[in-house]
Amino acid sequence: MNIRANILLRVYLSFGLIVLLAVAVLVRLCDVQFVEGQKWRAMADSLSTKYINVEAARGNIYSSDGSLLATSIPEYELRMDLFAGGIDDDKVFYGKVDSLALKLSQFFKDKTPKEYSRYLRSARQDSARYLLIKRKIGYQELKTIRTFPLYNIGKYSGGLIAVQQNKRIKPFKFLASRTIGYKNENVANGVGLEGAYGNYINGESGKRLVQRIAGGVWMPVNDEAEVAPKEGADIISTIDINMQDLAQTALERQLKLSDADHGTVILMEVNTGEVRAVANYTRVSEGVYEEKFNYAIGGSQDPGSTFKLASYMALLEDKKVDTNTLVETGDGFYRIPGHTIKDSHGGIGTVTVMKAFEQSANTAIAKLVNIHYKDNPSQFTDHLYDIHMNERLGLQIPGETKPVIKNPSNRSWNKNMTLPQMAYGYEMQITPLQMLTFYNAVANDGKYIAPIFVKEIRRLGNPIEQFKARVISERICSEKTVKKLQAMLESVVTKGTGKLMGSPFYRVAGKTGTAQVADGNNGYKAKRSYQASFCGYFPADKPKYSIMVAINGPKNGYYGATVAGPVFKEIADRIYASDMQMYNNVKDHFVGNTKNPEAKAGQSKAVKKVYSALGIKSLYAAKSTYFNSIDTNNGVVYEEYNSIKGIMPNVNGMGLKDALYLLGNVGLKTKVIGSGKVFSQSIPSGSKIGKGLAVQLELR
Repeated sequence: MNIRANILLRVYLSFGLIVLLAVAVLVRLCDVQFVEGQKWRAMADSLSTKYINVEAARGNIYSSDGSLLATSIPEYELRMDLFAGGIDDDKVFYGKVDSLALKLSQFFKDKTPKEYSRYLRSARQDSARYLLIKRKIGYQELKTIRTFPLYNIGKYSGGLIAVQQNKRIKPFKFLASRTIGYKNENVANGVGLEGAYGNYINGESGKRLVQRIAGGVWMPVNDEAEVAPKEGADIISTIDINMQDLAQTALERQLKLSDADHGTVILMEVNTGEVRAVANYTRVSEGVYEEKFNYAIGGSQDPGSTFKLASYMALLEDKKVDTNTLVETGDGFYRIPGHTIKDSHGGIGTVTVMKAFEQSANTAIAKLVNIHYKDNPSQFTDHLYDIHMNERLGLQIPGETKPVIKNPSNRSWNKNMTLPQMAYGYEMQITPLQMLTFYNAVANDGKYIAPIFVKEIRRLGNPIEQFKARVISERICSEKTVKKLQAMLESVVTKGTGKLMGSPFYRVAGKTGTAQVADGNNGYKAKRSYQASFCGYFPADKPKYSIMVAINGPKNGYYGATVAGPVFKEIADRIYASDMQMYNNVKDHFVGNTKNPEAKAGQSKAVKKVYSALGIKSLYAAKSTYFNSIDTNNGVVYEEYNSIKGIMPNVNGMGLKDALYLLGNVGLKTKVIGSGKVFSQSIPSGSKIGKGLAVQLELR
């Protein structure tokens, strides 16, 4: 083969390969464009646009009286698209950018108009599509900003982008802060009501379409591509905001006076189990206390003398003793193998069970329980287990500590020491709320109910779930025993260690408590620290509220009566003074002019409702729809009015509205002079009338 033929062959082969490659590329392009086109277009869209979650506004938390405890308010981050549809023309943008800069400077007062103008112009030159203007802007501020030059062209056309974020606030700041709680992804179930009812409060997230722009920033597209979030349900708590304020103020004041480490107060309604207030304070620096931990439900430790009530319940129920049984306290020391139990105030000699309880004698209760249950300790502990005192209360908020109440099968049970130690509140772990719940059962005639913090859940104002207190035990002991326990608690306040909590206006029942607190693994032999407590209820003759006060680590005294007692008394006195329903046998005392107020004649239902609300006695209950009233010093006489066809009605004393209604019904044309109530009518009542007749009314 000659050289020319060889060259041509090579050229043809090369050209053929090029054509073949071009055909292959063309085929692949057609395949990508038409066969796989939908797949690749979707992928391209997914890389430039996507849906993000829009957080729903969380539901509100209300107090029992309707006060707002926690709510979500919208907060906005303002951004600007410098090349939005309405301002992409340089003439539009540069014609109004200085005016916008002036408005922003006047509104935010953080930069001069020139600085804002340079900031916006520079961003325009850099082709910024998501420029930060301001963070943490409220809704009312946003409404004003939308009226500024450029931004008023249109919601998205003017370039203003408002990214909504929901901010959680507590209108009453620190009141019930720990009970309300907060949402925390790092804490299981959250904290307080916010955590416990997150499934209701959180609502359902929405969706927003965003587009990726230069710089990898995702910018909202428009509202039409948004799925609105569903707001959360509202929680109606049992907290009374006024009682909560009272409890926190009283506790904080006493903590400062006693220079204590921490303390808690719980106020509960006896019959319903609804917690009206719960306060917890921890010392964070000298004289400064904050809510750091919910001691009411999580502060488990030896309760001390307040537990004696449960010990005496077992003794009375088993008929081991009665309130008049004599017990020897000797010199105030009761010696058992390995330990000596003593009374802090010394021996009180031979006294009755009632007296021993009044004076909080440790030796008396330890001796009685040890003598009567030593051979069968389970008989004593079974009383506590039968009423489920060893179990959690099953609260509506997380964090409750399980109580530790020993029984003879426990490894740590000491046959010589545990039983008498338990008798006066040691070798066990109980939270203040668990102790209060037991006292509340005594006040509630033996009915043992679990406290509740939430009574209703609402969505759009409609109840979707309601809660009642769970009955733990229908009766903790016999009715006879309950009555004796109630008498013993009241006697503590009238004759015993709780005298300071007494009141001349209402009766109080309760028990003081002073317990030495163990220092972790160091036990009780390390530096001594005490818990002072008082647990009780009022009014003792008709219990409405029960209160537990526990103050830990007081430096200025440590007895329950002098450290915890003042908090109980302040709260009880203030509540009693403001609750008229608790007043018993209080006679009405009228001062000055006691004449009943004058009322307009008119619709009987409306007038009687007003009189009833004012507590005014009706001497004659009218049955007709309308009536005249005669004011007297002894009550209100209702003069019944019955319409008779063709007879002029008596409208004297009526308001204009009622008078016109009656006269219009009988076909009269009315002319009115003056204002107030009807003083005279031109046609005397009882006269014969016909339709269309004119009547003149004078009002004064």
